[in-house]
Amino acid sequence: MHALDRLGAWVAGLRWADVPEPARDRLRLVLLDSLGVTAVGARQSEQRALAEAWRPGQGPAPLVGGGRLITVEAAAWLNATAMCRLELDEGHKYAKGHPAAHGFPAVLALAADLGAPGAETMTALLAAYEVAARFGRATTLRAGMHPHGSWGVAGAAAGCARLLGLPAERIAAALDAGGGLPIAGHFASALDGNPIRDAWLGASNVSGLAAARMAAAGVARNTGTPAYSLGEALGRFDPAPLTDALGERWEVELGYFKRHASCSFTHPAADAALRMRADLPLDAVEAVLVETHSLAGGLGRTSWDSRLGALFSTPFVVAAALVHGTVDPTVSADDRRDDPRVRALAAKVTLRVADDLDARLPDERAARVTVRTAGAAPRVVEVPNPIGDAAHHPMAEGDVLALLGRLLDAGTVRTVHEVASGLAASPDAGPELRRLAEI
Repeated sequence: MHALDRLGAWVAGLRWADVPEPARDRLRLVLLDSLGVTAVGARQSEQRALAEAWRPGQGPAPLVGGGRLITVEAAAWLNATAMCRLELDEGHKYAKGHPAAHGFPAVLALAADLGAPGAETMTALLAAYEVAARFGRATTLRAGMHPHGSWGVAGAAAGCARLLGLPAERIAAALDAGGGLPIAGHFASALDGNPIRDAWLGASNVSGLAAARMAAAGVARNTGTPAYSLGEALGRFDPAPLTDALGERWEVELGYFKRHASCSFTHPAADAALRMRADLPLDAVEAVLVETHSLAGGLGRTSWDSRLGALFSTPFVVAAALVHGTVDPTVSADDRRDDPRVRALAAKVTLRVADDLDARLPDERAARVTVRTAGAAPRVVEVPNPIGDAAHHPMAEGDVLALLGRLLDAGTVRTVHEVASGLAASPDAGPELRRLAEI
């Protein structure tokens, strides 16, 4: 309760002008990446089918890439599922998940509805990110649980409560309510390729909206709920990280951007595979050993029957990287994911947890790839973190724009860049955000 009180007071007192420039710049970059990958996800046939089946009512918020304006709740849900559809959205290794995707769609939808000033919208996005990341640090989920839709709900609640202009004690109540609305999702659903994993982020955003509105109505209370829901029910909860170095350490600066369309746990192995690909005779490969940390130890399936299942298979990702030289969304599409070369090579990949790599968590998410070929010495490449991590070849704005440029047309990239870079200066976020419906 005391930690939530302090965190609520910090959110209430946060001012965009007082945020250090590096944190502001990084938030703009996270927003750029988030809007861009949402646009990529929105163009997938399964996402379009979901939007049509939803039959959302007309409203003030953009359905990104959908050509229409819809209700706040529908936008929060549908844009969140599009954002994570291809496993391209930004993440945070210390939170052990995706702070931005848990709350950005809700905050942006509500900002469009309220006509919030751009600086206030950016402040709410920052609050959503910082609170979600801190809740991720504070939460240790039970073995086998997936992080989507659990600890991140409080981040959505924080951002939405800030936009609603709630005082500190009601923001604390919103955080408490958000902490009491988690999804209990199992990691096996993602491994099985079940898109319910995407829906968990939709639920997080809508639940965060609900928590903020409960607090606005005065029907939410701060009773320390996260200690029970995220703690006793779903794992362990330590409130200390909620306020540790609050206002001094900016979590948004510590995340990672993804250059591969796959689970982040597969990225170091993909990076290692790409480094040895140029002179590797694929026909001569006899075996591939991927050593990794315990968080990634369950991603060793060598068969898949869907795009999502492939994105959570380290053998698929490594094989696709070696065969195609990329792990962009095209390699997991229906017409390429069953490429016989990828299937054959993936069958030769073994995934193993290595104690020495596991000991380097959480600062490193390392992988070591050993490829054995006929008549040659084994080739070994080890990487400490995926490219794009804040601590390992971090991406600047030009890198994110180049990544989006490979996935989207120039006009769409230009629009999301203009919205992300100019939002803070806008007197009303609504018109800027509604541009996203037409990309």
